[in-house]
Amino acid sequence: MYERKILPNLNCGLDLIGEVLYGKWKIRLLWFIDQGHQRPSELQRKIPDATRRVLNIQLKELEDHELITKKIYAVVPPKVEYSLTDFGKTVIPVIGALGIWGDENGERLREVILRRLKGDG
Repeated sequence: MYERKILPNLNCGLDLIGEVLYGKWKIRLLWFIDQGHQRPSELQRKIPDATRRVLNIQLKELEDHELITKKIYAVVPPKVEYSLTDFGKTVIPVIGALGIWGDENGERLREVILRRLKGDG
């Protein structure tokens, strides 16, 4: 497993948020769990570009950061469901605000992202 060589800066709120939410799919995972998609297979369908392994890693990190909980049912085959903790629910308005900002600036954001991608090629 990967071990960090440099400890993160934990003195700034933005650094703390980045430490907890950094990961390509974490914000989407939180949003979809809040919307009622709790099973790993449902989350995989909502985020088809992500591999199951990466989703599992990021779900585990969200669990370690106490934003979600994992419930395992003692049935065959095993059934797993994720839900937001009370702490995790506090980040949903922030994610919603980011989504609104993205929607309001979507045209400009697409333009600058595409321009950068074309410049990299």
